[in-house]
Amino acid sequence: MKSETKSAYKDLHGHISTLESHGLLVRIDREIDKDSEMHPLVRWQFVGGLKEDDRKAFLFTNITDGKGRKYDIPVIVGGLAANRAVYSTGMDCSLDEIERKWDAAIANPVPPRDVEDAPCHEIVETGEILCKEGHGIDILPIPVSTPGFDSAPTLSATNVITKDPETGVQNMGTYRCALKAPDRLVVRMATRVGGAGGYQHYLRHQERGDDEMPVAIVLGCPPYVAFMGPQKLPVGVDEFTVAGGLAGAPINIVQAKTVPLMVPAEAEVVIEGYIDTTKVEPEGPFGESHGHIALEEYNMPMRVTAVTRRRDAVIPSYISQVAPSESSVIKRVAYEPLFLRHLRDTMSIKGVKKVSLHEPLTGLLRVTVVTVDPGTPTSEIWRALYGAAFFKGDCSKICIAVNEDIDTDSPDSILWAMSYRSNPIKDMQVLPHRGQGHGPKREHSGEEDSTLLVDATMKSPMPPLALPKREYMERAKKIWEELELPKLMPQSPWHGYSLGAWHQYWDTAAARAASGDYIENGRLSLPQQRPGLKPETKFDPDTGEPA
Repeated sequence: MKSETKSAYKDLHGHISTLESHGLLVRIDREIDKDSEMHPLVRWQFVGGLKEDDRKAFLFTNITDGKGRKYDIPVIVGGLAANRAVYSTGMDCSLDEIERKWDAAIANPVPPRDVEDAPCHEIVETGEILCKEGHGIDILPIPVSTPGFDSAPTLSATNVITKDPETGVQNMGTYRCALKAPDRLVVRMATRVGGAGGYQHYLRHQERGDDEMPVAIVLGCPPYVAFMGPQKLPVGVDEFTVAGGLAGAPINIVQAKTVPLMVPAEAEVVIEGYIDTTKVEPEGPFGESHGHIALEEYNMPMRVTAVTRRRDAVIPSYISQVAPSESSVIKRVAYEPLFLRHLRDTMSIKGVKKVSLHEPLTGLLRVTVVTVDPGTPTSEIWRALYGAAFFKGDCSKICIAVNEDIDTDSPDSILWAMSYRSNPIKDMQVLPHRGQGHGPKREHSGEEDSTLLVDATMKSPMPPLALPKREYMERAKKIWEELELPKLMPQSPWHGYSLGAWHQYWDTAAARAASGDYIENGRLSLPQQRPGLKPETKFDPDTGEPA
């Protein structure tokens, strides 16, 4: 099986080897604390003034936690999309070919192949041992993503597999999962309109009266499979078939050990278990990809029934939070061609040259810049702005049309165009009835947003900025310099700080997490489990009750 697999697609080990051979990987063999140093160290390549081309994947081989405990399993951060070159290496094609490859894979899916023996089952833990320290998920070196704010190590580079209880079709999504105990974690799935496919399965299980929903959290898939989690595919599409389309061959899958789900045979780690559909538990705070800290909310508790892994497993971790980041690169490479094709081909606006989703801080979802040919008729410019604004419900709150001389990656250039090439009373429109989308405000609160359109051809307390606190970044900067890595040119903001909506309770929990004591946070949140609450209900640290 292994030889057949390698001839068709790379697993994570093969991908790491390719990255290293292309000069896209940094190996860190010195001791690194996963709770307070790992993510801040990698973060410096995003906030230290390095060009995107200079960003790399980081492989950590000598890992400890905040209590000095050592781990045998390496961690790779930025391994899928530290920059676009890393992403295209995982896709086995150039950047220019990625759009075509995705289109062909969706149009020509390849069903997966069931196997009986799988690398992901070389080591299996089930039963009572899962609840002991140093076993279950506690054996995994999961980093704290935003030291100083996050209350637990959190799985970020996940492919979370659930199944429709009626149709049997599986779904694969990338959801964060906070560690609470060696045999318990809490899963967050987006409940907003157009949110997580796994949440739709959760609702169907509730409607059927099922107390639990089977789930498998996969860490370290072959890249073709890993890219399925963040990719937005039509509802009801089995992602394994599209991954097979990318590979041009069936993806090997195997029956999980304790849940009725199929998982990637070459996965590094699989965490199996059941999500409780009758109650929720406080989870967070956590630095989110929209660039602010997601405050503590009630989300889905999961009891772990098995942890399976390869003998030589490597744990992937996304560097997300404030953009640019690994997660924003993954989205940008996928989304920009979709916008361009929609405007130029579906809407037949021939003057559109490219669509750029502004990445730094806004994280692609808020500002969309449409580049058009000089001389494009005003009516076509406005058609393009309207088309971009409503193509995806969670994108394009602000849409700006510019000409090709404007550097769409330079906010200064865009502001210059707006200042000198637009008359606000004529060239700006504000449209009502926009949903909140992905951000620090939740869409289900009922508060609407609006849309701003700008033809430039020629705003209360908020959660903290989702970067590690200053002391952790300074500590990591010293390590960076000791390693003689490329010279840093810090660009503001390069550390997190409070913007008002923060509580001493969360400061204390974050300090525990950064010192390796996340289990104490899990012990404190366990009594806070509540029946009958919808996931993502806010938690009030002053009262210990729903807000």
